[in-house]
Amino acid sequence: MSKSPDRLPTRERRPSTSAPIFDIQGSVGPAGISRPKHKRTYTGFDVDEIKIVQASIPEPQREAWARNHHKAFQTKEDFEKEVVRHVETTLARSMFNCDESAAYSATGLAFRDRLVTRWNQTQQRQTFIDSKRVYYLSLEFLMGRALDNAMLNANLKDVAKAGLDDLGFRIEDIIEQENDAALGNGGLGRLAACFLDSLATLNYPAWGYGLRYRYGIFKQEIIDGYQVEVPDYWLDFNPWEFPRHDVTVDIQFFGHVHKMTDKNGKPFCHWEAGETVQAVAYDMPIPGYDTPSTNNLRLWSSKAASGEFDFQKFNSGDYESSVGDQQRAETISAVLYPNDNLERGKELRLKQQYFWVAASLYDIVRRFKKSKRTWKEFPDLVAIQLNDTHPTLAIVELQRILVDLERLSWDEAWDIVTSTFGYTNHTVLPEALEKWPVTLMQNLLPRHLQIIYDINLFFLQAVEKRFPQDRDLLSRVSIIEESQPKMVRMAFLAVVGSHKVNGVAELHSDLIKTTIFKDFVEIYGPDKFTNVTNAITPRRWLHQANPRLSDLIASKLGGYDFLKDLTQLSQLELSLNDKAFRKEWAEIKYANKVRLAKYIKATTDVSVNPTALFDVQVKRIHEYKRQQLNIFGVIHRYLTLKAMSPEERKKQQPRVSIFGGKAAPGYWMAKHIIHLVNNVGSVVNKDEDIGDLLKVIFLEDYNVSKAEMIIPASDLSEHISTAGTEASGTSNMKFVLNGGLIIGTCDGANIEITREIGENNIFLFGNLAEDVEDLRHAHTYGSHTLDPELLAVFSEIQKGTFGAPHDFEALISAVRDHGDYYLVSDDFHSYIETQALVDESYRNQEDWVTKTITSVARMGFFSSDRCINEYAEEIWNIEPLQVGSEFPRLKKQQGLGRESGGRGH
Repeated sequence: MSKSPDRLPTRERRPSTSAPIFDIQGSVGPAGISRPKHKRTYTGFDVDEIKIVQASIPEPQREAWARNHHKAFQTKEDFEKEVVRHVETTLARSMFNCDESAAYSATGLAFRDRLVTRWNQTQQRQTFIDSKRVYYLSLEFLMGRALDNAMLNANLKDVAKAGLDDLGFRIEDIIEQENDAALGNGGLGRLAACFLDSLATLNYPAWGYGLRYRYGIFKQEIIDGYQVEVPDYWLDFNPWEFPRHDVTVDIQFFGHVHKMTDKNGKPFCHWEAGETVQAVAYDMPIPGYDTPSTNNLRLWSSKAASGEFDFQKFNSGDYESSVGDQQRAETISAVLYPNDNLERGKELRLKQQYFWVAASLYDIVRRFKKSKRTWKEFPDLVAIQLNDTHPTLAIVELQRILVDLERLSWDEAWDIVTSTFGYTNHTVLPEALEKWPVTLMQNLLPRHLQIIYDINLFFLQAVEKRFPQDRDLLSRVSIIEESQPKMVRMAFLAVVGSHKVNGVAELHSDLIKTTIFKDFVEIYGPDKFTNVTNAITPRRWLHQANPRLSDLIASKLGGYDFLKDLTQLSQLELSLNDKAFRKEWAEIKYANKVRLAKYIKATTDVSVNPTALFDVQVKRIHEYKRQQLNIFGVIHRYLTLKAMSPEERKKQQPRVSIFGGKAAPGYWMAKHIIHLVNNVGSVVNKDEDIGDLLKVIFLEDYNVSKAEMIIPASDLSEHISTAGTEASGTSNMKFVLNGGLIIGTCDGANIEITREIGENNIFLFGNLAEDVEDLRHAHTYGSHTLDPELLAVFSEIQKGTFGAPHDFEALISAVRDHGDYYLVSDDFHSYIETQALVDESYRNQEDWVTKTITSVARMGFFSSDRCINEYAEEIWNIEPLQVGSEFPRLKKQQGLGRESGGRGH
């Protein structure tokens, strides 16, 4: 670089290859394991380093960067240029061979380019301000499709629609090309996705951390009425992720622990040997709505630390073993929830959980250490939220890092740990509270088991000091369950290691304090336990899923501000008597039903009438969610219709019962529920006597994209879990927000929805949570009389009307012979009666429309924005960042800015 003779010499900019590498003192991973230098260019510097680099760059270079800074498209013409450029250069295609798949790829890349600039600037801003960040650890992130979300959040869907139309494509066809990101299965993952959306929309500094599942949970196919699991190849083309091959972490398993002494005579533990697997980071931008803030979701993929291929083994003829290490390593991030019916499956699940939290903690600690702050300030810069018990090992891992690697005292480290973590509990079901055999933990994570025992020892000593007379209390609250075999109670560890524990609905939060965590409330006091009722993002679940309804609401509210302040929906009640509004409201629902009817015909070859009542239950298949109660009710309706004369049938309300959801591969009973639903459908749908009066549909491979089509078409949705078993549920909120009504029990968020929308706008049935235990006790130790109408249903199943009777004997036996744990018989009569009320109410369409408008108008409480603000204030103690201006000193040099703050920070 030459220096100009007529001006003062400038400091030369060093080539990026020799950029200073920040030296982290001391290992953050397992001691004794070597890892490559974490080489970055200007990406990932802290604030002071940004300033140093900035000062070293001559003004002409800054101007050149600013002059050539990537400008995001705004117009249809600019969008078309971006798409054509990507088709011709990135994809190496042309106008003649650009199909819908290529058009999707190019459109996705055009919007991705736009996101990346904002993504980088957001990370810069967060680095420069150096404020507290939230790290959300979730084993599931059920993100759905990204392109439509990116279009809407950028407010450029109309531009894209017009541009694609000019280029010869329908935007709907292009959106359909995208695979759903297979990173979750149920409400846990969808909640995490809604939270990421709200965190970005509200400008909170936050990262999500998860696993990059190569095959998701599985793709569900229905063959002969049975669920069949096949791989979900969702990663064939994914423009929304950025591989970070330079961000890798070596994760250790197995091995043994030595007690050693440092040069100052201080004892410490050294974990060595064993097996090492490498975690590789993949980043996904998470855009906020109507804001430049774009946060990050970092997903970890597993690979062999030794490399993909062993030449020595290959050359010696051992061909299979030459790729064995890589195949073994890749299984860790291959599948969500590997079947744990076998011991090897349990080991793989535990491996998966530790791999993910260890890589995430390494990343979080690395980022903190660059701030040069003291360790006691760690909770001032870092808040980590555990989404259920899956990431609980993060508590142990952080304690290990602080004690073994950073050599802090135990008490000092534990204070940091407990001030950092918050724990969200999602279930009161005992079988869903994770436990791991001590022997498995000892073998796989020997140092972590030692730390868990120490945590437990100090905790029990403190409990014994406060409650010296209650010896049984120690065994009840011990993290180690003295059973055969001994087990580690992960939920108890999460409570002990967190400063706040929250439930996700008012009933659920009350239940955890009076049941599973009752003793901990006594020990810690009630202030440690709080409630944050779950919620949903209206951007995806109204604006994206139901655009015509969103537009209609906007026309009444004077714009789309309600998407960021959902309480504005209350103004809709002023339009209850507006005939034109009501007419369009009903027409939108009918159009959504027509669209779903077409999809049902295309995928199942069953014709359904859109004027019928669409009754929907789509969610994870589980006995506590009681899809079996629903299908038993459908059989009862079928038998009742069959017993009627043709004249009587004409007076009945036609209904389409729609089911969807996946059963865990090892959940035998749930798979039988799916089989029964499909068999009932195959009989009912072909019965000419019944015709359109009743149809039964099972939609295979239920996911977010299908939910976006099904939910707006629903008249009635079923949220019928046994009272006290559903923590919250969020699909109930999505259905109501889209103008559907609920039939449900007094469980989870149904209670708060009822409080908000009014008892006249929801159909409640069944026993209450406070009666459940007494009923179960009576089933086991007293008399248990089954509902006669349910017995008639069982009789029909056992006659072989719906297939081989022995296929469904277990479903019947669970109710009849084994205590009916989920109270199917106890609630059956109430359920049938309430369904009759639904029929009656639906016949009066004017009244029904009033109910749906009123319900939507009163859903303002159930926005995930409210939820995140409550977490921020009560649990995380963080503030949103101001947006709208870049760093004061970097405004003019956006080219540098794109690199300096860096996504890697």
